[in-house]
Amino acid sequence: MLGSGFAGLGYQIVWTQQGALWLGHETASVLAVVTAFFGGLAFGAWTLGDRLARSRRPARAYALCEAVIAGWSLALAWLAQPVAGALRQFIGAQPTAAWQAGVAFGGTLLVLLPATAAMGATLPALARALAALQPGRPSFAGLYAANTLGAVIGVLASAFWLVPSLGLRQTALVCAGLNVLCALLAWTWPAVAAKTTPRPTVRSPEARRLGALLWLTGLLGIGYEVLAVRVLGQLTENTVYTFALLLAVYLVGTALGAAAWQRWGARRTVAPHRLLGTLAAAGLLGAGGLWGAGPLQPILQSVLSSSFGGGVGAALAIEATLALAAFAAPTLAMGAVFSALAQRAQDRGLGLGRALALNTLGAALAPIVFGLLLVPAAGTKAALLALIAAYLVPAWRRWTSPAVWAPAVALALVALALPPLRFIGVPEGARLLEHREGALGTVAIVEHADGSATLHIDNRAQEGSNTTWTADARQALLPLLLHAGPRRALFLGLGTGVTAASAAVMTGVEVDAVELLPEVIAASAFFTRPLMDDAPAARLRLLQADARRFLRSAEQRYDVVVADNVHPARGGSGSLYTVEHFQAVRARLADGGLFCQWLPLHQMDLGTLRSVVRSFQVAFPEGGAVLAGLSLQTPVLGLVSHADGRRIDVAALGARLQRSPWPRSPAEVGLADVWAVAGGVVAGPSALARLAGDAPLNTDDHPVVAARAPAATYAPEARPRDRLLALLPQLDLRPGELLDLGDEATARRLAAYRQARDRFLIAGRDVRPSADARQMLAQVQAPLLQVLADSADFRPAYDPLLRMAEALSRQDPAAAASLLAALQRLQPTRPEAAALLRQLEPRQPGPGSPVAGPPQGG
Repeated sequence: MLGSGFAGLGYQIVWTQQGALWLGHETASVLAVVTAFFGGLAFGAWTLGDRLARSRRPARAYALCEAVIAGWSLALAWLAQPVAGALRQFIGAQPTAAWQAGVAFGGTLLVLLPATAAMGATLPALARALAALQPGRPSFAGLYAANTLGAVIGVLASAFWLVPSLGLRQTALVCAGLNVLCALLAWTWPAVAAKTTPRPTVRSPEARRLGALLWLTGLLGIGYEVLAVRVLGQLTENTVYTFALLLAVYLVGTALGAAAWQRWGARRTVAPHRLLGTLAAAGLLGAGGLWGAGPLQPILQSVLSSSFGGGVGAALAIEATLALAAFAAPTLAMGAVFSALAQRAQDRGLGLGRALALNTLGAALAPIVFGLLLVPAAGTKAALLALIAAYLVPAWRRWTSPAVWAPAVALALVALALPPLRFIGVPEGARLLEHREGALGTVAIVEHADGSATLHIDNRAQEGSNTTWTADARQALLPLLLHAGPRRALFLGLGTGVTAASAAVMTGVEVDAVELLPEVIAASAFFTRPLMDDAPAARLRLLQADARRFLRSAEQRYDVVVADNVHPARGGSGSLYTVEHFQAVRARLADGGLFCQWLPLHQMDLGTLRSVVRSFQVAFPEGGAVLAGLSLQTPVLGLVSHADGRRIDVAALGARLQRSPWPRSPAEVGLADVWAVAGGVVAGPSALARLAGDAPLNTDDHPVVAARAPAATYAPEARPRDRLLALLPQLDLRPGELLDLGDEATARRLAAYRQARDRFLIAGRDVRPSADARQMLAQVQAPLLQVLADSADFRPAYDPLLRMAEALSRQDPAAAASLLAALQRLQPTRPEAAALLRQLEPRQPGPGSPVAGPPQGG
């Protein structure tokens, strides 16, 4: 049972990740694998469990089940890809919710059924085999505990070791090997024939009531897991390791509860209303842990950081402790109560197979009832309180018992006293403008005291702000400008929507934007309204879909595809950086189409970046890289390439800038001239190949980004600015790569611009911001003037010096005039410094002043 449990949960980890790749990350697809897994277990337990339990050789029947599991899992390891393609095409690019749910649930159930049905029959068969060796000794709870403990080990080993080191297919092969070993061990079981005992016909009212209670406790037990994971997702980092830890803690509690019942309660008879009251009371304790998780988290961070210095281990310890607070009491009770009800149902003639089937069938429905229906309709608090109250409903006739009325009273007090069960970081002076709870996440808009507003998903992930519209708009304009004449663009990921909306207001460009969460689509209207007031709404089509599935199912081809800079460690986002995904993007590009993948360097370590770059180069070997801007706090790198490998004509690019179809001036977002666009190109294909080196490819089968990226989230190894400045020296652009410069003069000017760009970034690395212009100039005046001396075309160094000179003119007009004169000499084509200098002339000292003339030297 230990080995079988390891394999079963190892398969669930593998199949859940594969299912998201097959069907997408939409609600129906995410729930499909879990529901199909439990549904198959229920089917197998109902149809096979009792038959195998009556077999004269139940150990060999168990061995056959393990062999079937191994055989079908091996078949799936090679058949999964074509089956996934068929299901994806059957679903279509933009299915109705009902059609997608039907295909996802039904198709996944059929694909997994041979293995999951055999899994459902293993416990009844082995319990019967053990009963033959130990007549009269209850064994079910102990076997269930061992099976669940094996599941704990399987979850942790698969998530932390097997999948990162071996990949999904080989992890499934390891699990199949365990099934084979279990089958061999069972086949050599001592040849003790079990005497067949006719199973009593299920006619007694108590047997039916016990069956109903088993179904209800299965529904509510997994329902509690769904709700608790949703709540803790607002406080944890939501990585693959987070989910594994939460599931492991849940299973550990269940195993300990079953083991405790085997040790102390197997020969006792406890009234059902007391069991239900125990579950309700334990659920209330767990709910208290959920409400207390928010205040507990900073305490844990402070203690662990001071004691152990932080790091990945400390971060995982915090997540495990929060899981314990939420799961410890409920899961101990669940394991013990399930064992008690199943043993009693077996004694009353229901049969262990049917008892397991009813409980597992309830578990299969839980993600739909609570995750898909109750949370979006009523909120997490109401869903959790309704779940706890549901434990007490079957015991209402015994309301006078303290086991029933005490938790009922406590539940009422909790409902009245405690606030909504949500954690949104609202700083002092800020207010919550909007909050939406959906089936897959919680989305909020927070307005700050300075009038800025930020978009948050599950509290932790900030997806943008109305103050960053220039950076967001630039991430739309840069790819569109690099294409010779885009007419149709696709944006993968929406965020605030400003990037896609900035493209949609360009004349002649139609934009599709694909977003997974419908709540994000609704919230984006708040941020895009100022941009879209004068643009036809038809030019921006918002599509609620999984980006990967949409790319593979849609028929439309696009001139430009822009992929958002999603956090690589969270919510399955690592699958958006795989070789297969990049290849699917290339297949969706029109002739001469351009792809741009934005990468958040502030959220991605260099090792993860190297794997992403190497994976990108498999699909786009002639691609390069461009900086989205010059931010040191949130640097963003773009991987760009034309589908046909063509170079970017710099002269034509300059002409497009002059007749830009964007209703605003590109200078508003830092793209004033051709040098600002072409000068942002930092690498060609040869530099990317050197950067990638022998980094492991990130593939659908071997998701190395999902495994590696969390380390930079839990314990960043460097500041974003240091990461960017460590990267720049490894990048260069050889002649003839990516850009068609036309002549030597253009090449020299562009080389000077790139040198100025790099010096500008280096100069800002250790700057300490100050409102005092003198203090700022003491830090930056000399290096920025040197940057201007390197390139007269580099505007980003000119503008801050101009602003500081203007501020300084109110304190020290002479020093301001000296700085303005230097600006005028170094960039004579710009009029701003000369105009401000003329305004200062009446306040200048006499001809003998040492600062009256322009500064000498650079």
